[in-house]
Parts: sequence; structure tokens; C-alpha cells
Amino acid sequence: MNDLMALPARKSASAQPDPQILHRDLSAFNRRRLAVTTEKGDWEQDLQQEHWMRLIEGRFVETERAAVQLQTRSVPTDPSGFVSWFEALKQQGPGQHDPLFPWLAKEASVAEMRWFLMQEVAGEAGFDDLVALTQVKLPAQAKLEMARNYWDEMGQGHAAGMHGPMLERLAQALKIESSRDTVWESLALGNLMVALATNRRYAYQAIGALGIIEQTAPGRADYVNAGLKRLGLGGDVRRYYALHATLDVKHSLAWNQEVLRPLVAADGACASLIAEGALMRLRAGARCFERYRAEFGWAQKRIAG
Repeated sequence: MNDLMALPARKSASAQPDPQILHRDLSAFNRRRLAVTTEKGDWEQDLQQEHWMRLIEGRFVETERAAVQLQTRSVPTDPSGFVSWFEALKQQGPGQHDPLFPWLAKEASVAEMRWFLMQEVAGEAGFDDLVALTQVKLPAQAKLEMARNYWDEMGQGHAAGMHGPMLERLAQALKIESSRDTVWESLALGNLMVALATNRRYAYQAIGALGIIEQTAPGRADYVNAGLKRLGLGGDVRRYYALHATLDVKHSLAWNQEVLRPLVAADGACASLIAEGALMRLRAGARCFERYRAEFGWAQKRIAG
């Protein structure tokens, strides 16, 4: 935690932080605070360090919230209207139909696909853990649907079907390791998801962010799976993306009906907060896609017809 202790001296509370430093520090903080450990140390000092990092995390989230709040002012607060608005994000939301993904399917080289997946792995916060953290103290109907979603993520009790290890197997097959080449936009996406799930004041935003992942991921996953297949990777290695291209469609329908609808029916005021989470997550994804295209020299790339 020495790097985290140095952070206050590096940046004052009013200074604009370097996003690369900010999100590397937040990512390191998240790894430490979520890790299972028997490490014994000075718990009071650890809490002081955590206090500073959580202030930084909160300021990051509030900046992201401010960027989308104008769009959430007119969100419907009735259940049917809100679900319709939410479903429309699949077509109209930030980052949707980005040309990066057809290019990955049709043209990306092994090296380019490996770099892309390195970013994706770095930004992956663990959907199963995020769902488990978010469902705490929610009403029964929403909690039950999230439990079903979690059980699917856990392979319905079978280690071979767990989604997290599937992604790890893909990373191993492509020899993907953590790297200083990870761009801050990818780290920011993971940091956002952890912040929403671990802070109960952002519980509704976490629900919106998780729900929009389920709704928008299948199309992108299908393109990535096609690209991996074109590059000669076998079905077992590609299973993570192949599975999410289909299973998340079912998850999304159930999430919208069993989580979003009853929550908004019980309290229409939560609609704008759920919408914030969805838009923040989409915006973070769109920021990644734009950066990835820039890294690939997008001006020189052409998508095959």
C-alpha cells in the first residue's frame, strides 16, 4: 500500500488527477480490499489508507454521475415505461454498434486480438462477485432473480461451467498476462463497477450497470467469438464468449422483468438512479472502444464488407 500512501502527496484534493495514475491506484486498491488474506498488519493505518482511497473513488463516481444526469431527468418512472426506455438503450445507448467489433470478427490479427482481450481481462471485475455484492438487502423478487443469475455465473454448481475460469482459460491460451500496457479506460471500467457494487449508496446504479451489461453484451460477444474462431481457437477456449452471446439474452429479459420492473413499481424514484448506472456503464464502455480503435490505428483500418 506504499503507492496509495504516496497518492495524497502526489495530487491535492482540488487538482485534476492523471487518469492513468488515478485508475492504476484505484485498481490496486480494489485488488487489495477484495482479496481474501491472512495478512496481519496495522488495521488502523489500513483504515486510514482506505478512507483516502474511498474518497478518491467517490469523487470519480460522482464525476461519472454528473456526466449522465442530464439524460436521466426525463426517464419514465412507471414500470412499463422505464423498462421500455431501458431496453431502447440496446440500440441508442453510448457505444452501441461500435465498428470495432465487426473488425475484430473479420480482420483483427492474433496480436491485435490478444491486445484487445488483455484490456477486456483487465476491466473484468467479476460479474458473479458484483451480483453477489449488489443483491444485499434487496427485496425478495429482485434478490431471487439475481441469485438465479449468480448461479448461472457459477456454472450451476459445476466448476467446469463457472464463467470466471472460462475467461481465465482463454487468457492462458493466448498467453495474456497483466501488463503496464493496460489503458486507463479499461481500468476505469472495472473500477466503476467495483465502486457501484461495494457502496450501498450506489446500489440502484449497480443494478442498472449490471442489467445493461446483460442486455448489450451478447452482440459484442458474438463478434469476438467469431474473431477467435477465425483465428483458429477451439470451442473450449472460446466458450466464455460463445456462452455470453446466447445466455445473456435470457438473463437480460429476466433481469428487466424480475429486477427492474418490481423495483420501479415499488418506488419510481429509483428509476433515475438505475438509469444513471446503465448510462455510466455504457459511457465507460464507449470510452474503451474509442481508445482501442485509436490504439489500432483506426484511420488506417478498413472493415471488410
